[in-house]
Amino acid sequence: MKIERRNDLSLRLLEVFGAVMQHQTTVRSAEALGISQPAVSTAIKALEAQVGFALFERRNRRILPTEEALDLYREVEPIFAMLRSVEGRVRDLRAGAAGKLRIMATPPLGHSLAPVALKRFLDARPNVVIDFDVRRAETVAESVAVGAADIGLVLLAAPRSGVEIEEIADADMVALIPPTHPLAARDAIAPPEAAAAGFVGLHTGSRLGEILRESFRSAGTPYAPRVEVRYCHTAAVLAQAGLGVAVVDRYTAGFMQGPDLVQRRFRPAISAPCCLLTRADAPVSQLTRHFADDIRAAVRADAAR
Repeated sequence: MKIERRNDLSLRLLEVFGAVMQHQTTVRSAEALGISQPAVSTAIKALEAQVGFALFERRNRRILPTEEALDLYREVEPIFAMLRSVEGRVRDLRAGAAGKLRIMATPPLGHSLAPVALKRFLDARPNVVIDFDVRRAETVAESVAVGAADIGLVLLAAPRSGVEIEEIADADMVALIPPTHPLAARDAIAPPEAAAAGFVGLHTGSRLGEILRESFRSAGTPYAPRVEVRYCHTAAVLAQAGLGVAVVDRYTAGFMQGPDLVQRRFRPAISAPCCLLTRADAPVSQLTRHFADDIRAAVRADAAR
């Protein structure tokens, strides 16, 4: 039984063929492909040997396609279009302009800096898809450590195995009160004044809650909030409703800024640095690097206000 020989066409030879069809000379085709003119001629001869018919005729120093070449080109032109699309996709991936990025942030940063950075990031990368979630700090760190998130944004990040922590901004916590509050006339508010007026506390199970309690203890003031909440945003809302002084991070304070609340310095100062989290044992993608740059830019713009 005679087995028909399989004719495997080389994609590289087809690429050379397509260039010659477009440029009509081996010299210009060689320049477009970045190879030598003899290499183009050799490739065309090899392709003709594979297909079994002539592809070009020489007339007055030009090479003209045969009818068979025109038919072949019509068949393979979609392949060239597909290759151009793939090449463009590869360039986008290399430049961090395509793909998917998983971002997780705690509420203070997820509702303030992250949207600003995301707008800038996506305006320059319309082909990127974002998975964005707002969670507690412990969940953010855990997600980054196990690879469920590419980048995390938290305040006052606790050291954790498997996570790289970069402090990208240092910011003091502030006191929020209604403009009609008796303490609104003060330039700064300390634990004794907050305790006397009544304050909204943060759960001591959180890092911010722990350092806020320590601030009161260091001032010799009992930590006895009228209401205790988990999130700074909730504390700000309660302060806005007149339930007492809320000591929150500056990003939440900026997000809640309006005629119903005023900011005052809290003394002694409590530092709550903005931290960027990435996985320690894995390479950082181009997308992650670019988004990190946009977060840093958002931090600088916020600090300059």
